Amino acid sequence: MPHFSPSRTAGAAFAAALLFLAACSPEKQSEAPKAASTERMVAPVLLTEDAKDIHSYARPEIARVTHVALDLVTDFDARRIGGTATLDIQAAEGAREIILDTKGLEIHSVTNAEGQPLPWKLGPADENLGAPLIVQLNGADQIRIAYKSAPDAAALQWLSPAQTAGKKYPFLFSQGQAILNRTWIPTQDSPGIRQTWEARIVVPAPLKAVMSGRNLMPEGEEVEGDGRAFHFEMDKPVAPYLIALAVGDIAFQSLGPRTGVYAEPSMLKAAANELADTEKMIDAAESLYGPYRWERYDMIVLPPSFPFGGMENPRLTFLTPTMIAGDRSLVSLIAHELAHSWSGNLVTNATWADFWLNEGFTSYIEGRIMERLYGPERAAQLVELGWEDLNAEIEAMEGGMDSPDSRLHIDLEGRNPDDGMSGVPYDKGAALLRTIEAAVGRERFDAWLRGYFDRHAFQPMTTSLFLEDLRTHLIQGNETLEAKLDLQEWIYEPGIPDNAMVLRSRGFRDVDAAAQGFGTGAPVASLGFPKWNSAQRVRFLNALPRALPPERLAELDTTFGLSRSTNSEVLFAWLRLAIANRYEPAVPALERFLTSMGRRKFVEPLFEALLAEDEWGRPIAERIYARARPTYHAVTSGTIDALMEAEPEEEETAAR
Repeated sequence: MPHFSPSRTAGAAFAAALLFLAACSPEKQSEAPKAASTERMVAPVLLTEDAKDIHSYARPEIARVTHVALDLVTDFDARRIGGTATLDIQAAEGAREIILDTKGLEIHSVTNAEGQPLPWKLGPADENLGAPLIVQLNGADQIRIAYKSAPDAAALQWLSPAQTAGKKYPFLFSQGQAILNRTWIPTQDSPGIRQTWEARIVVPAPLKAVMSGRNLMPEGEEVEGDGRAFHFEMDKPVAPYLIALAVGDIAFQSLGPRTGVYAEPSMLKAAANELADTEKMIDAAESLYGPYRWERYDMIVLPPSFPFGGMENPRLTFLTPTMIAGDRSLVSLIAHELAHSWSGNLVTNATWADFWLNEGFTSYIEGRIMERLYGPERAAQLVELGWEDLNAEIEAMEGGMDSPDSRLHIDLEGRNPDDGMSGVPYDKGAALLRTIEAAVGRERFDAWLRGYFDRHAFQPMTTSLFLEDLRTHLIQGNETLEAKLDLQEWIYEPGIPDNAMVLRSRGFRDVDAAAQGFGTGAPVASLGFPKWNSAQRVRFLNALPRALPPERLAELDTTFGLSRSTNSEVLFAWLRLAIANRYEPAVPALERFLTSMGRRKFVEPLFEALLAEDEWGRPIAERIYARARPTYHAVTSGTIDALMEAEPEEEETAAR
């Protein structure tokens, strides 16, 4: 099969024509999805002061979006997506305008449902938030916006064929969390303003589109110009950051009655093998926390530039290929993303200051799923690794355990919400829930947690509402229990409270002893490394002294093939050890790793470690980053740009 040729599919002329029609033609507009034609579930919006989203221009108390209908065309040559977004509006009596979130969008027109123009303007732009789109409603309860995204839209990554596994076709994927979807969808981009949605997406043949909604036409339909149109819907109100799209040479394999995996054809077999236990994970989660409410749980393994381990888009989790180890040793990532189907997708933080309500609950549930399927010891190992990472991360913050960023309810005034995406909301949040569980007993805690999801399904959540629910349905006026939990300190104070329930792994004690022995001269042959699981190997490498002679490092690498490891967590731990020791023989493996994937969890600490090694590490970091940056998603490159203290070059920005 020939390499992808834009001129042979929906090249510049075709795509540009379709974009122009979508944006400007009354006939085209009349064919757009009729968003008001069906009765839909409308989620409540919280209007309390603590639910006010400082990262959105929206004023939902005046007018809010309830449904989004997209009719868009992808243009791979121009790296733009455009067409129309039709929004259903729920407005207060007398409301004159609605305020939407945009960033970098090229707005062509705004009309009502009858195609009559509506007055609109873009307000001043903010570096983080973008610009408000203010539309005069003139009585309209539905508006249609014709627009295009910018070529450098931060939510979208356009990959050349060379950047994919198959090397034949380009690829596009979106990443909306936290506030990036406003760069390709004009809506109220706030997690507290849940919206149903539908979409028609036109892509060049033979590419396929998938989205985080019900796929109404898996094979698509032919459209004029050698393209294909795919149709999707999400009939449950979701936070807008969970609207996600991927386009590429994508194949599918079923894993069970309600699970399956998408991937590039060359990756599909390995992906399906790694994800074989997914159906069992759903069964385990349902037995704990009630029914799975999203019908299907499919996954897509994306090209390696995807910046996160996973993204919990409803019905279609986006996954990094770095989770494919060949032995299912890293499937805790799947347990985590699946857990979001309850915590994060079903009940969602109303603002990013309460991100811990998504991730702390999810990390706790991840552990429970892993325990149910693989036993308490494996679950305890993963929890302890996270606990050690949390303590190290807080200690490294400015102010250490007194850092305000070590609070669960974090202050993000004037900051990008990404600044709050540390290990604190994940591991400190999960530790709080384990502490509550230990205080009341697992049976009572499980009953409360299941009820919590039932009581607040498809609704936004704040910390104050969480506390109200906890006190009403679990603490129930027990002053002794209230004092024992010390919830105020856990949530609103920095550091880690003394009453934290710390889960320890028995299996790690032998590993720690082995690391201590190796550090003081024990022979490499005495190690049980070949028999250890992935978590034990990571623990061993993390526990080794940060100063080892090069010959000892060479023994480890030669004996256990660390620089060639296919387990990304083990390789990451090894490379951090190697950098700390300025171990030159590991630099080629480091360069291969950093130029072959863009997962921020791995990329950021490795560049940080290199830069900390001053005259030895900075030249290596600069050389590698010059190669790697054009392949990274904006989420990752933005983080590393800040580390390198250099502004992005114009041509590099375009290469995202």
